[in-house]
Amino acid sequence: MSDRVDIPDDRTGDRRTITGGFFEREVYLSSEETAAFLHELAEQLEAGPSFTISASEWEIPFEYDDPVEVEIEFADPVEVEIEFADQRNRELEIELEFTAPAGGEDLSVR
Repeated sequence: MSDRVDIPDDRTGDRRTITGGFFEREVYLSSEETAAFLHELAEQLEAGPSFTISASEWEIPFEYDDPVEVEIEFADPVEVEIEFADQRNRELEIELEFTAPAGGEDLSVR
């Protein structure tokens, strides 16, 4: 079994490996694509403390230590901003944070 967890996208090009610095991407997936991505990620978490998140243009190999932080945030802006009571943009955010093991500056996945 590969340790790669691919994010579906339709772009092509050379894939660059990101191992340092700052990188951020927002990807919009269908419900089915999101479920498939989360299943792949869950399989990698069960397999061991490393995985590679990738799309066609980039990949991030990562090794982590337990525990994994799971943050749940709920926002109902209607209750916060009463003047927009007719625009209901409720949001639920689920964030996973993986911490690199100490001394993991030169991470690689083999």
